[in-house]
Amino acid sequence: MADKLLEIKNLTTSFRIKDDYHAAVDNLSLTVNKNEVLAIVGESGCGKSALAFSIMGLHTRAKIDGDILYRDHNIAKMTPSELNKVRGKDIGMIFQDPLTSLNPLMQIEEQIGETLLLHNKEMSKTARQERVLDLLNKVGIPRAEYVMNQFPHELSGGMRQRVMIAMAIANKPELLIADEPTTALDVTIQSQILDLINKLKDEMNAGIVLITHDLGVVAEMADRVAVMYAGQIVEVADVKTLFANPLHPYTRSLLNSVPNSDQEQDQLHVIQGIVPSLQNLPREGCRFSARIPWVDESAHEKHPELREVDPGHQVRCTCYKHFSFPDETKEEQHVLS
Repeated sequence: MADKLLEIKNLTTSFRIKDDYHAAVDNLSLTVNKNEVLAIVGESGCGKSALAFSIMGLHTRAKIDGDILYRDHNIAKMTPSELNKVRGKDIGMIFQDPLTSLNPLMQIEEQIGETLLLHNKEMSKTARQERVLDLLNKVGIPRAEYVMNQFPHELSGGMRQRVMIAMAIANKPELLIADEPTTALDVTIQSQILDLINKLKDEMNAGIVLITHDLGVVAEMADRVAVMYAGQIVEVADVKTLFANPLHPYTRSLLNSVPNSDQEQDQLHVIQGIVPSLQNLPREGCRFSARIPWVDESAHEKHPELREVDPGHQVRCTCYKHFSFPDETKEEQHVLS
């Protein structure tokens, strides 16, 4: 039986725009297990980072409804002081942009040491220094003794990201949230960071929520995948099933947009339209319908829900049964259906 670390139940995170609240995360439910990488994938603006910040309790002006259960403790209902005991200790987070997340006026040793001190007040200064040095070595930073005394702006993007990871794992959290951990890094550094996160997962037996729009990262890292569109989860499956048998039109469109060296392509597939803004988001019907206008309106449900189509494989809306790309041949459509 899976060891459940995090259970999100009917989470809605809404932001106020003028006089109304608009949901960026809309009635979302998910689970994360120990020693598992759950990837949350989708375009920019679909609500991935809003979800991550909701789990960490970092929204200051959002209205949050629903439950976020970590080890049966409801994060969504915690007071700030209660949250501070969990954040950075039991749940760590690797932020998307380390340059804006790290304090530019603090040396690296100070920043990581502060994280340790907050949750281990009895730890001596010498012990903290030794732990910081050990963490920097663990995340693969060369000349760690020298880097300890540097400021964030003196480090490269890859080095700053490693420092962020060191801070996130300083207190050996059971749950690690990685929000686009390889954005803006070159391919070589990206691979090293992903290998590092994977290694840390195995060492700490942690559950990891990996937020990304990079399907290559998903294929390499994930055990399960949740595809997110316009604030909702539209498909959930284990990684092999999702890549071998994607069902939702959005999932198939994302995968079809990735260049494939095994197939001859005159041009890349482009998904029509954009993710709608919060104010213009349709709150009834299939939210992806406007971007696949060639699929008849009758194929969509009025109130689509996630349904299990195979063990562990869930899909939202019946439109997946009627979907095909306009340029697919009848033979291809038959194979996919």
